[in-house]
Amino acid sequence: MAIKSLSIRIEDGMLDKLHVIADYEGRSANSQILILIRDCIEAYEAKHGEIHIGKAEK
Repeated sequence: MAIKSLSIRIEDGMLDKLHVIADYEGRSANSQILILIRDCIEAYEAKHGEIHIGKAEK
């Protein structure tokens, strides 16, 4: 699995709060963001079904 980089724009206050939460959880901000993204995807798939990536199945 390839690891890709993603840049985001985020307000200072929101970034500061993210760092507080990540520190509390014993994680880096990057790891905390990945967990939030994973949780979002899991919630979406639970409601709408699995997301299929790649070529359409025939």
